[in-house]
Amino acid sequence: MQKKKVVLTFPYKLINQPITYHLIKDYDLKVNILRARINPREEGRLMIEIGGEEKSLEKGMNYLKELGVEVQSLAQDIRWLDEKCTHCTVCIPICPTEAIILDRNQMIVSFDKDKCIGCGLCVPACPYKAVEILF
Repeated sequence: MQKKKVVLTFPYKLINQPITYHLIKDYDLKVNILRARINPREEGRLMIEIGGEEKSLEKGMNYLKELGVEVQSLAQDIRWLDEKCTHCTVCIPICPTEAIILDRNQMIVSFDKDKCIGCGLCVPACPYKAVEILF
């Protein structure tokens, strides 16, 4: 089974459509909603982890694109700005998935995008603005 973390951007005309339902029912995909921002008459954004067999995942992604849903990797919406990080470690205990880790031998903070779920808890915690989530 393959997994992807993606951000879906919906045109406002699609907000009332059962799109995630069809991904699950018609394409046999597992959808975990990580974050959502959906308002009437506005563009909607949905951050999800989606998983399934490779062919099903590909068909599901094609379904989204045919509907007019913009699909992009979650990694494009999360930025770790290493040049701003002072390795103060304030963000480490806040991260629920341990995507932000400390190498205790070198006392250097690093970021693992694959573990990040985009919860955003680290953004206000960082006094140096070293993390950005474009959501």
